[in-house]
Amino acid sequence: MTRTRLIATAVAALCVTTPAIAATPSKPATPFTRQANQQVLQELPFADRQDFEDAQRGLIASEDVVTIKDAKGNVVWDLEQYKKYIGLDKAAPDTVNPSLWRNAQLSLLNGLFKVTDRIYQVRGYDLSNITFVQGDTGWIVFDPLISPETARAGLDLINRQLGKRPVVAVVYSHSHVDHYGGVRGIVDAAEVAAGKVQILAPEHFTEHAVSENVIAGNAMARRAVYMYGALLPRNAQGGVNGGLGMTTSTGLAGLILPTREIRKTGEEVTIDGVRMVFQMTPGTEAPAEMNTWFPQFKALWMAENATNTMHNILTLRGAQVRDALKWAGYLNETIETWGGDVEVKFQSHHWPRWGNANVLDYFKKQRDLYKYTHDQSVRLMNQGYTGEEISEMIKLPAELSNFWPNRGYYGTLRHNSRAVYQRYMGWYNGNPSNLNNLPPEMVGPKYVEFMGGEAALLKKARASFDKGEYRWVAEVLKHAVFANPKNAEARELLADTLEQLGYQAESGPWRSVYLQGAYELRNGVPSAGGTQTATPDTIRAMSPAMLFDYLAVRLNAGKAAGKKYAINIDFPDLQQAYTLSVENAVLNHTRKQWPQADVSLSMDKATLNAIQLKETSLEKAVADGKLKITGNAAVFEDFMASLDSFDFWFNIVTP
Repeated sequence: MTRTRLIATAVAALCVTTPAIAATPSKPATPFTRQANQQVLQELPFADRQDFEDAQRGLIASEDVVTIKDAKGNVVWDLEQYKKYIGLDKAAPDTVNPSLWRNAQLSLLNGLFKVTDRIYQVRGYDLSNITFVQGDTGWIVFDPLISPETARAGLDLINRQLGKRPVVAVVYSHSHVDHYGGVRGIVDAAEVAAGKVQILAPEHFTEHAVSENVIAGNAMARRAVYMYGALLPRNAQGGVNGGLGMTTSTGLAGLILPTREIRKTGEEVTIDGVRMVFQMTPGTEAPAEMNTWFPQFKALWMAENATNTMHNILTLRGAQVRDALKWAGYLNETIETWGGDVEVKFQSHHWPRWGNANVLDYFKKQRDLYKYTHDQSVRLMNQGYTGEEISEMIKLPAELSNFWPNRGYYGTLRHNSRAVYQRYMGWYNGNPSNLNNLPPEMVGPKYVEFMGGEAALLKKARASFDKGEYRWVAEVLKHAVFANPKNAEARELLADTLEQLGYQAESGPWRSVYLQGAYELRNGVPSAGGTQTATPDTIRAMSPAMLFDYLAVRLNAGKAAGKKYAINIDFPDLQQAYTLSVENAVLNHTRKQWPQADVSLSMDKATLNAIQLKETSLEKAVADGKLKITGNAAVFEDFMASLDSFDFWFNIVTP
């Protein structure tokens, strides 16, 4: 690798596309799937229509067409693709779990809504809601969505309906991109820098917002393609609902750093005549998160700690396991602190609930949902059951299971109970046979051989499929596909199996995972799409230490073996200096520079950002005098040549 590419490849960004896949046609629901979905209609209280009243309450205005484009004319958000086949007057097709269909119907209700005096929400313009609190002179905005375009559309809608007001403050409730990414669509960074607009966030917000999807960003983003179903066709055999909302928008997420961090529960801030009291909830739905109490309005903003679904203790895209016990504890603190006064609760997804008794009942059942999941998973764990066994055994009591906001549209009891087990016990289930078990590529041929060969295995698998034993067929056929990925019959039967499991899933992410797996088995791995994990604003917000940690996980140990060298890097604008050292095939970094370093670089952080964003090249930076390299430049070239570039479209359902 030449010196002109030394830093330019340090952080790779993935492009975003909308669904545009010409795929092998989907199959219809089998009789077993139709029966399973009909059973859901019998088991759950579909006659309870309170959510439909709540989701439409306070509607001020809605637009006939909600299709939002960026400056280049690319569609970044489109509800119309769902309206073609989902509606309040349409019964669930037999390819969709009726409970998930119900959630999709509710999530499609969109527009500007009044929550209570001086509090409004625009819903249905992204995966999350954008909330506007009316101050004495302007808007205080909570969680400005993923994309600048969708956030701007929300601001335009409320200004048209209620009169134009400036945005005087923004509050990020937590560190996930659907709660801050659209900020540049509603405020200008220069106004923030000038002190005209405040941005509030919980303590450690920036660290987590920047770092969460960088270190493991490539793997997490690839799996997010499965979890969110962004590439699935929009029809009754494809994408239906994401659990928290319909799906994610596809604009270029931004980030303007907070001007103030909230650090403790009970901290009070008054902005533009609006009093806000904060409750810190780190380690629940996000590592940095906070709820907000509005004493003037008796209204409680719950961030993403209490939505109208069971949430994830561990996301299917990958993340650190969350603490269900701590989650329940903070909800209990909410009840004890404001339970006697609250008249309306609202949050960053779904619709509000009104009335003190109704809100309290909701809080208690959400609290007990997470507490029950934790306690019963640990009880069974302590009786010697493994995560797989616990997920098969654990059941919610009727008073929790039949409560619509506790249904598993996003998280599920099955994978949450496994997450609790994982938090305490890790990946190993205690059985010695699983301590050093074979990976799929090695175990697949062995299974096929033991089952009598490919033809015998497929014959037995098809018989099991015809009995509706889809979970078992999926288990068997994954071995056949890993043993011989060119076996078209095995791939197609596994795709058919995953498809039926998707049709039966109540969880939006489970449905997406199954159907994306079926798609890739039939059509191969896509070559475009995905989520952007390193946007320009994120790169600019990365500290040098974060960047060096990322470079460390890219270091190819085989290429670095036996080498030993040190690289000094100085950032005059930050008044910070670092030394990178490679030894024992490991990259370390320190703020204590080594006088005996093999090569030294000096540049402003802005220059590093520009190189990473390909706004300039190393050659030009050197020619312009913005980057100075002294010492043995070949050492730095060798270091950069030892860094891996990650392939986003790695295989998942095939070897």
